[in-house]
Amino acid sequence: MAEQLALFGGPKAIPNAFKPYSAYGPEETRAAAAVIESGVLSKFLGEWDPDFYGGPKVQEFEREWAKWFQVPHAVSVNSNTSGLIAAIGAIGIEPGDEVIVSPWTMCATATAILVWNAIPVFADIESETFNLDPAAIERKITPRTRAIVVTDLFGHGAKLDAIMTLAARHGLKVIEDAAQAPGGLYQGKYVGTWGHIGVFSFNYHKHIHTGEGGMCVTSDPVLAERMQLIRNHAEGVVGDKGVSDLSNMIGFNFRMGEIEAAMGIEQLKKLKGLAAQRARSGALLSEGLKGFKGLRTPPVKEGCSHLHYVYPMLLDIGAIGVPRAKIIEALKAEGVPMVSGGYTVLYRLPMYQKRMAYGKHGFPWSADFYKGDVSYAPGNCPNAEELHDATMLNLYTAAHHYNDDEVALVLKAFRKVWDGLDQLRRGA
Repeated sequence: MAEQLALFGGPKAIPNAFKPYSAYGPEETRAAAAVIESGVLSKFLGEWDPDFYGGPKVQEFEREWAKWFQVPHAVSVNSNTSGLIAAIGAIGIEPGDEVIVSPWTMCATATAILVWNAIPVFADIESETFNLDPAAIERKITPRTRAIVVTDLFGHGAKLDAIMTLAARHGLKVIEDAAQAPGGLYQGKYVGTWGHIGVFSFNYHKHIHTGEGGMCVTSDPVLAERMQLIRNHAEGVVGDKGVSDLSNMIGFNFRMGEIEAAMGIEQLKKLKGLAAQRARSGALLSEGLKGFKGLRTPPVKEGCSHLHYVYPMLLDIGAIGVPRAKIIEALKAEGVPMVSGGYTVLYRLPMYQKRMAYGKHGFPWSADFYKGDVSYAPGNCPNAEELHDATMLNLYTAAHHYNDDEVALVLKAFRKVWDGLDQLRRGA
């Protein structure tokens, strides 16, 4: 007879909450203290000056990041969002251009397009890794398409070789949002280094973190310079620097501080081990959940790694006869950290349904410079809609960096819930 579920008064499979994930140690404490003691918390100047590029720790972090990821150029920023804005501006996007993006990602991935008065066009995702589907991308290309922003979602790379081939055929730029996959591999090459620009995140629940922060990488020195300018008050710098291409040279303050950079240098030294632990915890979960009725664990494609920013599963409601919400409720009651879905389908947000970003009159969609007719209607991306509405479970496993003992407890909780499915069907 199945043990009584915690949801109905039984004992919890995981009696105590897991310790919150932190990659910090004494190395970061010493690095931050050394910066404070130096008195140089930031050294950026928003003018053409040797300090235009920031302080010694910022520049050291950029050099170390570029070396680690085997790219010529790294440009630090104060967030992944800032990095995406800088990257889209750097590639020369014009108002009214269309940029293809996933509907199944953090909202900033698409909002960064609107910052430049360009139009997000959502293409559907594949049903295995939940990344952009190259075939869906191609169906959305129009004469106005200028770029693709591709997210390497949940720690697994998108089909980057196919996307880069498609982009080259159509003359498009590719920006990789690799926030969730630093150190991951796709066909033997680091995720984030396939596109013309890759962007990484260091906020508090990422693989490595500095509180807030991000890094952009590129092999193109022109794109690197343009991102540096957008990062740091471009309009006040271009004249004295002798920059002739003034397109999108609207400057922001996207600058990283010296404390964050110093901590990032120490975090980067740990990235290989931290990424390996996330991959291991995900692999142990997949092995332990093998054969569970109605549950599909995340695949790892040949030649790829999966760093499990989260652990995304698919649930076959018909096979188990229990609604997704009830499964999540039961797992939470057993002590498993769970979320339902995690993301919304982006074009369902009011901004896209009302087509209102700037002001009250539908700008930029209503602007004279936009000649297209993008659709945000239901059914636009059926795979993404189905995932959100019915089938996905997100387990914040790797976000908490589970050790082997914690993985064993999570598996114990899953087995208990699956053994108790009849209880859930009866509601008691």
